[in-house]
Amino acid sequence: MINIMLLTTIGRKTGKEHKVQLRGVMYNGKIYLSRRKPDGDWFKNAMACPDVDIKYNGKVLKGKAQLVTDQKLERKISMLKYPGQARATEKRTVIEIELESTAEDT
Repeated sequence: MINIMLLTTIGRKTGKEHKVQLRGVMYNGKIYLSRRKPDGDWFKNAMACPDVDIKYNGKVLKGKAQLVTDQKLERKISMLKYPGQARATEKRTVIEIELESTAEDT
C-alpha cells in the first residue's frame, strides 16, 4: 500500500531533526522508502543514524532504517510504489524501516 509519510531523521552533519514528506510503501509489516540515487539528505541521514520517526495516519512510529540489498525486494517495492508506471522498472535504492513494537502490538 502506497502512503504519504513524514520521515524525521537526525542530520548527519548538524545533529538536528530533518523532516521530509515522502511516498512510502507498507509491505510485510515494514515501511520502504526509495530513491533513484542515494544522494538525498534524508537518505544519507538515515544511513548515518538509522533511528528514524515516521508520521503516518496521525501517529508517530519509531523505527530502524537499513539499506535493502536484495534486488528482488528492491524491484517488488518499485512495482508497489509505482504500479503500472514505466518508472517501476528503474533501478532504485531502497531503505527498509523496521518499526518498533508498541504495547498495542502485543
